[in-house]
Amino acid sequence: MSGTTEVSTGAAVACLGTAAWLLGGRRAGARRARLLLAGGGAVASGSPGWDRVIRARNRIRGRLRVEWWSLAAGVALSVLGSSVLPLAAGAAGVPVLRRVRLAARERRARERRGDAVIALCGALAGEVRAGRQPGEALLPAARDSGGLGDAQAAVLAAARFGGDVPNALAAAARQPGAEGLRGLAACWRVAVDQGAGLAAGLDRLEAALRAERDQRADLRAQLAGARATAVMLAGLPAVGLGLGAALGADPLHILLHTSSGLGCLAAGGVLEGLGLWWALRIVRGAEEVAG
Repeated sequence: MSGTTEVSTGAAVACLGTAAWLLGGRRAGARRARLLLAGGGAVASGSPGWDRVIRARNRIRGRLRVEWWSLAAGVALSVLGSSVLPLAAGAAGVPVLRRVRLAARERRARERRGDAVIALCGALAGEVRAGRQPGEALLPAARDSGGLGDAQAAVLAAARFGGDVPNALAAAARQPGAEGLRGLAACWRVAVDQGAGLAAGLDRLEAALRAERDQRADLRAQLAGARATAVMLAGLPAVGLGLGAALGADPLHILLHTSSGLGCLAAGGVLEGLGLWWALRIVRGAEEVAG
């Protein structure tokens, strides 16, 4: 009975915390709306306490990386189960989650660079139509869009001083997400060597890059359900542990302090990891094939 009361109390505290979190986000959104409607003027805050809570939450979220939640969960389970095994598992999960976080950050960087290349093609086409020469038009287009990335100085130097701009663009295309610059290099080479219209070629290149980006986004949206299902199924064992604790079965003691429980824990952990890896591998394979 006492176990059920503790679980109910914990659930109530979790619900209150979630409500406070959502209310804080909603109040922040309302404040932004008031600022926009006021034209950027000063607006009195209805609850300065909530603003301080939101700022503190943002600072914590900015400093506490997602991988450290694995260690925190391991510490909590070690205390509850009186065993060092959850702590070791939580520590082992830190590099795995860090790798996942860095991979996600790299993917976002590639997407931003791809968007910048598309913007570069559109801006360069507009500058050329305005009557500027390609080398002269590349300077403001690259500065405004940032599509050349880290190779901007080399490409702009080649354009300004009569260097080999197509080769410089091809070298810049080696950056992750900047593969569209190869098409820009081809358009530039054809326009210079054969006198073809650079603006028309850039328009077609921009349209092709946009279509490819939209196709990837559509595929990612279609695969989001499969990825979320795999992650949800991977979290079901934790739900089972919570239900067992609510029923007074003490599953942590059985798993961490008995030979049969340790065997089940090892087998379940291996199967859980293999299943999650296989499901996510299928999703990544579909994305790579479409890409």
